[in-house]
Amino acid sequence: MTRLSVATWNINSVRLRAGLVQRFVEEYRPDVLCLQEIKCRNGEFPSAAFTEMGLPHLHIRGQKGWHGVAIASRLPLEAAEQPAFCRHEEARVASVKVAGVTIHNLYVPAGGDEPDTEMNPKFDHKLSFLDRMEAHYAARKSSDPLVVVGDLNVAPGEHDVWGHKQLLNVVSHTPVETEAIGRILTRGGLVDLARVVHPPTEKVFSWWSYRSPDWTKNDRGRRLDHIWANTDFASRFIRESFAIHKNARAWEKPSDHVPVVAAFEV
Repeated sequence: MTRLSVATWNINSVRLRAGLVQRFVEEYRPDVLCLQEIKCRNGEFPSAAFTEMGLPHLHIRGQKGWHGVAIASRLPLEAAEQPAFCRHEEARVASVKVAGVTIHNLYVPAGGDEPDTEMNPKFDHKLSFLDRMEAHYAARKSSDPLVVVGDLNVAPGEHDVWGHKQLLNVVSHTPVETEAIGRILTRGGLVDLARVVHPPTEKVFSWWSYRSPDWTKNDRGRRLDHIWANTDFASRFIRESFAIHKNARAWEKPSDHVPVVAAFEV
């Protein structure tokens, strides 16, 4: 068997931070890099830079302004079904097959500020996206390798946020969202790989707000970026490969998210 490493990163503008992507790829050499919030249309994506990085195989789902997802790979990409999770048809889902592994790269809507579906259409949209994820993965009958990655904009566990009680009414950690993630994992037969490596009582974060005056001191983070695998393929997860590259949050002009990486035997 060979090793396949998969990274996910909400880059918050791929053109602005192409240099950071290059640094990450040179230092950690992922085989597949899944990006969210690329903030560009397909033709504006810096494809030549990715070819130079050694990731020439691209699947881009761009969009003017916001959103947008992309998958860059050292290995050839095959087409795969694009799940219809987004009712507004925003560029939030990219799906490919690499080395026999189906990869879903997702950018779940943030959901706005108010956790009320009647007052806040953005929150209603987010819950709809999660509902569609649940239905899709629950209906999936195949045991073929599946990896689901992305900025899911939900910190599902008590220790996936800096303050559980303080954030229970804050979008990304409300019970309706965290319970939805639990159902998706359970009904879809999916494994949250971060919690295979880190016990549920350990605080684990992948995002720190730009609004924090010194994110390193107060460490008020949330775990919004995830890598999941279906149960059969999770048995081929290489535990020691899992990493949340917190150091990237301190790079010059960083994203507020950091890369998360996991590798598998394929």
